[in-house]
Amino acid sequence: MFTRSFEGQKPTRRPPINNPRLGSQFRFPKHRFRRSPASIMSLFEDEGLQLTEVQRLEGHTDKVWGLAWNPATGTAGIPAMLASCGGDKTVRIWQQRSPSSTSFDCLEVLEEIHTRTVRSCAWSPSGEKLATASFDATTAILEQNGNEFECVSTLEGHENEVKSVSWNASGSLLATCSRDKSVWIWEVLPGNEFDCVSVLQGHTQDVKMVQWHPTVDVLFSCSYDNTIKVWAEDGDSDDWRCVQTLGESNSGHSSTVWAMSFNATGEKMVTCSDDVTIKVWGVDIARLQSGDTKASWSHLCTLSGYHERTIFSVSWSREGIIASGAADDAICLFIESEDHSVDGPTFKLLLKKEKAHDMDINCVLWSPTENRLLASASDDGTIKIWKLASMH
Repeated sequence: MFTRSFEGQKPTRRPPINNPRLGSQFRFPKHRFRRSPASIMSLFEDEGLQLTEVQRLEGHTDKVWGLAWNPATGTAGIPAMLASCGGDKTVRIWQQRSPSSTSFDCLEVLEEIHTRTVRSCAWSPSGEKLATASFDATTAILEQNGNEFECVSTLEGHENEVKSVSWNASGSLLATCSRDKSVWIWEVLPGNEFDCVSVLQGHTQDVKMVQWHPTVDVLFSCSYDNTIKVWAEDGDSDDWRCVQTLGESNSGHSSTVWAMSFNATGEKMVTCSDDVTIKVWGVDIARLQSGDTKASWSHLCTLSGYHERTIFSVSWSREGIIASGAADDAICLFIESEDHSVDGPTFKLLLKKEKAHDMDINCVLWSPTENRLLASASDDGTIKIWKLASMH
């Protein structure tokens, strides 16, 4: 029923699929929230929110693949900084004109870092380094020196296209993944040195994304093989191994898994797929944070029928709003609701922005600060900055 991509490239366009809204629910213990789902939902409903485009960032000459907000900016009077990367082989750095402005200017264009498409970018937790992953099989480490960025290290080893890069919460580890089906973990050493400490061979196809858990050194990867794998270090041998595989047999996706994101506490994860569904997963966060890295993730619910084509990106905001971007050119926002008729959590559509871009949306990303700014990137070559604001 679904058009699969060749060698890990994006699926071709196809007629819209009419999916019923499924809501498979599984028993799962209630978790603690800083604010209850019911109060969050009523807060947003009372506000009557709308997603407003505040700026279109132009400059890339090909599709824009990845975005990354600098986590050290956007607070304490520091203007927000956003990195973008794409098919034109460049990385662009955008900066907010002032902390109170919604306008961004292009600070720098990095044109000679990579020789092929730059697929992914990620800032270190300190915001001092930017890692970029490319189809030229390398990952570059960039550092800001005054108003300029320079490449201070190049990581080599993958056989072909590097698809994603991610830093752990402390900035001591970096993960990369590739079309060569492997996931690499690098230790960050002094002097901009990086040492590969593990090569993980578990996926059977192209690995689309790697993402570290926000509070614990547990790594997640998703793939063209339809699975999400959970990786943790073996305390006895210091080696990394797969501790869980989330696949179709345990309520997982039935086609390529493109992306994942965690909520603020790290007790829930959201994933999206070529099967046109969004799935939410949960873990016993107390058990995980106590050091039990083998704590199992369970399927909580499936959101289906909201997008018509492949969902390429999901992002979970600090406030608890899930954003999704897809090949139907639309952005959807979801919020957890309190439904006492079921044992597990349910999520409701907060709003849908049709024709958010002129072509496929490859990335949606909430600002890490609580300013309700959302960035999106598209095949149309543009980046858009959106503001979630009240209509009242």
